[in-house]
Amino acid sequence: MKILIAEDDAVTLKVLETRLKRAGHEVESSIDGIEALEKIAAYQPDLVITDILMPYSSGLEFAGVVKQNYDIPIIILSGLHQEKVIVEAFALGIDDYITKPFSALELISRVNRLVLK
Repeated sequence: MKILIAEDDAVTLKVLETRLKRAGHEVESSIDGIEALEKIAAYQPDLVITDILMPYSSGLEFAGVVKQNYDIPIIILSGLHQEKVIVEAFALGIDDYITKPFSALELISRVNRLVLK
C-alpha cells in the first residue's frame, strides 16, 4: 500500500518511514500540509498519516481539504491530547487519531485495518 506521511519532525518522520517500509508499505513524505497536498495528486496514496502542528498549514486544515476532495483514509498522529482537538478531527472525517508517544506496532495495526478493508 502507498502511504503519504505529512510530518515536520525529522526524527518522527524517519521512524514512521522505516517502520512502514519494514511492514511492506511504499512511503512518500512531506514536511508540511501544502507540500503534502501537492503530492497527493501525483502519488495517489492509499492512506495519509499527518501531524496536526506543522508549518504553513495545520494538519487539521490539510486533512479537511483531503477529505473534501479525495476518498483517502487519514490517521492523525499528534502530540495534542485535548478532547476538543480530537473531536474536531473526527468531525472533519478523520478515520483514526493516535497520540504521541505512540507504539509502532499499534500504528501498523491501525494502518493495516484501514488499508486492507
